Amino acid sequence: MDFLWAVMLAGGMVYGAFAGTLGEVTDGLLAAAKDAVQMGIGLAGMMAFWMGLMEIAQECGMIQAMSRRLHPIIRFLFPGIPDGHRAQECITTNMIANMLGLGSAATPAGLEAMRELEEISEGRRCGELPGKAVPRGTASNEMCTFLILNISSLQLIPVNMIAWRSEFESADPAAIVGPALIATACSTLAAMSYCKIKEKTGK
Repeated sequence: MDFLWAVMLAGGMVYGAFAGTLGEVTDGLLAAAKDAVQMGIGLAGMMAFWMGLMEIAQECGMIQAMSRRLHPIIRFLFPGIPDGHRAQECITTNMIANMLGLGSAATPAGLEAMRELEEISEGRRCGELPGKAVPRGTASNEMCTFLILNISSLQLIPVNMIAWRSEFESADPAAIVGPALIATACSTLAAMSYCKIKEKTGK
């Protein structure tokens, strides 16, 4: 991707030089850079607000309460994870952050969940934990399920999309909430069904 962008930029500048419009190209680059900085500042404020709410929710125990309610779902989706294992907590935190549209908060929990799932795979290879062992460097069923669910990502509040719409002065930035909920609910249901079918067939 970096190479592609570099080629596009270089191509535009070369074309501008030959077409005699290099000044317009330079002005366009400066204007775009200015707009990017202004947009970044606006989005940073929105993200800081929601990330702050996430931290408050963690401190007051709301995340833990939601985790307990999601525990049966986690057990259903990831039956191979030992009950009480830290991977369950990391997966739950990731799912809650994704539901709230906080991708930045979901990423650290997602990476930690993958590390915990790799430890479970290592335990199976060593015979310390029950379950089907997979070769080193191969994703386990739990890893694949987590990745697919993380991509489908049910969102109750699409914070990033609302922030973008607000930044571009949409008349109703929150109008995306309903369609986004329906779309992500369908994608998540499809992901869950696919994972369970694959789990049953053993492929």
